[in-house]
Amino acid sequence: MEQYSGKLAHWLAFYLCKGIGVKTLIALSQKHELSELFALTNAQLQSLGLTQSQANNLTNTDWHQVEHYQTLIKQQQLTVICYFDDCYPPLLKHIASAPLLLFCLGNVALLTSPQIAIVGSRNATPTGSEIAAEFAHQLSLLGMTITSGMALGIDGSAHKGALAGSGNTIAVLGTGLDITYPKRHKLLTKHVAERGLLVSEFLPGTAANATNFPRRNRIISGLSLGVLIVEAQIKSGSLVTVRYALEQNKEVFAVPGSIKNPLSEASHFLIKQGAKLVENVSDILDEVSFFCENSLYNIEQPIADELDCPVFKSIGFEVTSVDVITQRSQLPIDEVQARLLDLELADKVERVLDGYIRLGGHKYV
Repeated sequence: MEQYSGKLAHWLAFYLCKGIGVKTLIALSQKHELSELFALTNAQLQSLGLTQSQANNLTNTDWHQVEHYQTLIKQQQLTVICYFDDCYPPLLKHIASAPLLLFCLGNVALLTSPQIAIVGSRNATPTGSEIAAEFAHQLSLLGMTITSGMALGIDGSAHKGALAGSGNTIAVLGTGLDITYPKRHKLLTKHVAERGLLVSEFLPGTAANATNFPRRNRIISGLSLGVLIVEAQIKSGSLVTVRYALEQNKEVFAVPGSIKNPLSEASHFLIKQGAKLVENVSDILDEVSFFCENSLYNIEQPIADELDCPVFKSIGFEVTSVDVITQRSQLPIDEVQARLLDLELADKVERVLDGYIRLGGHKYV
């Protein structure tokens, strides 16, 4: 499969190369043809701005591993979209730490369709599930694609609501596309692949891992014009999606609930913070325009300097635990965890068994 500046093998090699992400590749592409970097020596790569570690990793690419994943991709009939491809979704391209590769199964044209994300609790009430399905169905009838994360509860109800008619839905997975998770959604996953689109930034064979799902959430919000939260608690993955949506300058909508329902906490908290209270789809459509001149399409990447981040400054080149990082940075634990994820995605730190270590020497920030 030919891509923008090389074969799929080259993109997989970049994906597998530790320390080289989208920002680095963008900088390199301004100096050299990316597909020709693999023919350069270590010294030549460093002359282009790579660190010794990055150059070593690139020159020691495991081509057998690359071939292995190429075979899996062909066997599973996946489509691979690279950040540098014309068909890469423009809204996603403008988020911080945009994924280099998107592995897709289904109708890839949906990636550039107008989308609303619907997220919420895995332990949704029957009422919450009904509301999520109803909103998804009505929005899909009006031409919106419903994007969610295939989790139990609200996510699953949103996908089902979109599929109830002739609507479109995208499921962003926290696993490889060949891994069914949760198992209970095996049939739903099959239906989404057939009538909608499955998307993942993870290689085939990647199993469910707790650290993958917050990463998935930035893609859910990144693809969408806005995020609708139906039921969730304050400390939940749904709030991670909302945080990314706010950083990406996306609209946030919340369905209110009973004050006696603990799953109404997140919606009520967000409404107090300025999220739009919604009772029907018109409340969403009032805020979301399909036209390019709408400000929702003018997404600005956060400009905060990662190197000045107090969380980053709290991490040494030795293993530093989350508790120590929290103590040093004097920030709330939830904010520390969020920043750690951002730093990890930016290749500034690496997660290890007992905490995090700083990755040194990167010239591209």
